[in-house]
Parts: sequence; structure tokens; C-alpha cells
Amino acid sequence: MSLSFTNLSPLASLVFGILILMFPRFLNYLIAAYLIIVGLLGLGFIS
Repeated sequence: MSLSFTNLSPLASLVFGILILMFPRFLNYLIAAYLIIVGLLGLGFIS
């Protein structure tokens, strides 16, 4: 399975969801990191 933008987003959502359940204190950091990564992917800075 190769990772691309179409299957990276649901995979990241699943991982972040599990991490939020385990560590609710890190919710803000996880959401911020996710948004930054998705933004960089969308702008084409990360391929």
C-alpha cells in the first residue's frame, strides 16, 4: 500500500483519534500538527 494524500488523511484521523482518547491533554497539539501537515500537503510543499 502506497501512501498518498487520499489515504493519508483518514489514516491520520484514525491515529489522532486514538491518541486523543489515550491522552486528552494533547488534543490542542495534535490538532495543530494535523492542520499544519494537511495545509503543507495541500499547498504542495510536502509531496
